[in-house]
Amino acid sequence: LALGGGCEFSLHADHVQLNAETYMGLVEFGVGVIPGGGGTKEFALRASDEYKEDQIVQNALKERFLTIGMAKVSTSAVEAFELGYLQKDKYSITMNRSRLIADAKAKAIELADAGYTKPVQRKDIKVLGKQGLGIVYAGANTMYSGGYISEHDKKISEKLGWVMCGGDLSSPTEVTEQYLLDLEREAFLSLCGERKTLERIQSIVTKGKPLRN
Repeated sequence: LALGGGCEFSLHADHVQLNAETYMGLVEFGVGVIPGGGGTKEFALRASDEYKEDQIVQNALKERFLTIGMAKVSTSAVEAFELGYLQKDKYSITMNRSRLIADAKAKAIELADAGYTKPVQRKDIKVLGKQGLGIVYAGANTMYSGGYISEHDKKISEKLGWVMCGGDLSSPTEVTEQYLLDLEREAFLSLCGERKTLERIQSIVTKGKPLRN
């Protein structure tokens, strides 16, 4: 399992060694918050890397947004890649679970022997600002009006969109990882102060069941 914070830890790894039957996902939405350990930032970054000049840029944002908003969890390593939790050439699959630690250790040694250096923080992450926010807010309002999500779900969706779009910037802009991390932290903490979020957390802790309030 690599859920919530465990998934976010993996998102920032330079290489992920995982079992073939790994369950991985960002499930924070279910307890009334957004990923607050860099997961939201990382998905905004990956959406930025997927933007192509000849395509509608909002599509990449939409896919990443829905993965978090619907708390999608993989049931295999292959599905984890398809959902965007893993990056091409930055993960390996171990079929025999008992070999997982040994394989991970071997990969770490391989990286070290190859002269590994930590990556520098990115400063070229394209966010859509108001252009993306309009789509997020309209979609959330439609889902709420149709009775598919609660009012609190709508609020969380808007907070998630705010971070992934880089706030209400007047036009698509390149921002830094730290800029997005600051927005993510602010949104996460504001949701932690919501009564309905606390009720969701309490339900998970005491009953082991998600609460849709």
